[in-house]
Amino acid sequence: MGQKANPIDLRRGVTTGWPSRWFSGHRDYAKKLLQDIKIRKFLHAKLKDASISEIEIERDGTHTSIRISSSKPGVIIGRSGTAIDDLKKVLDRKFSGHFDLSIKEIKNPDLDAAILADSVAFQLERRIAFRRAAKSAIRKAMESGAKGVKIAVGGRLGGADIARSEFFSEGKIPLQTFRADISYAMKRAETTYGTIGIKVWIFRGEIFQDRLKKKMKADTILS
Repeated sequence: MGQKANPIDLRRGVTTGWPSRWFSGHRDYAKKLLQDIKIRKFLHAKLKDASISEIEIERDGTHTSIRISSSKPGVIIGRSGTAIDDLKKVLDRKFSGHFDLSIKEIKNPDLDAAILADSVAFQLERRIAFRRAAKSAIRKAMESGAKGVKIAVGGRLGGADIARSEFFSEGKIPLQTFRADISYAMKRAETTYGTIGIKVWIFRGEIFQDRLKKKMKADTILS
């Protein structure tokens, strides 16, 4: 059997939480879910240069809090906080509600799969060889303290007529260990010869009970 389970979803409620936290009855559930999808799509497009890793949405009645995890918080906040204030106004107007924005800075972006996948996609779109881009990303992650890294790229690699997939890895990736801290992301690179799919797995160590409590405590603090 193939190991096709999403390593993040597999650990929901064990070592990771949910990116959307709210409760709704059957009448409003679909509407709120669709709004969450549209908000994330809008913010990723609006802040494509901010190296966004994750967007968390929490609802409490009519109040909605959004926390953006980014390695470049200054791009989102702007000078004297003007950019984030303008972004709040755009969200309020576009989605007809009241939104609070907070930014969580990612201290080590080379250990975040989403940011690393964006970096590989950026290089592929600028016609850098896929092997060079993947191996460079793996080296950065390992030098930053990763226990293991795996990168998969698939599509018309190097402009070949027939699409194929290639894997690059270093270290270990224990996907079946629940306490393993796995960062996973899937991105696309839109090249001149087609779409290249990119998957990144980063093993950052194991989460035991004391570390899990510290992680959950830090995640509840909105900066």
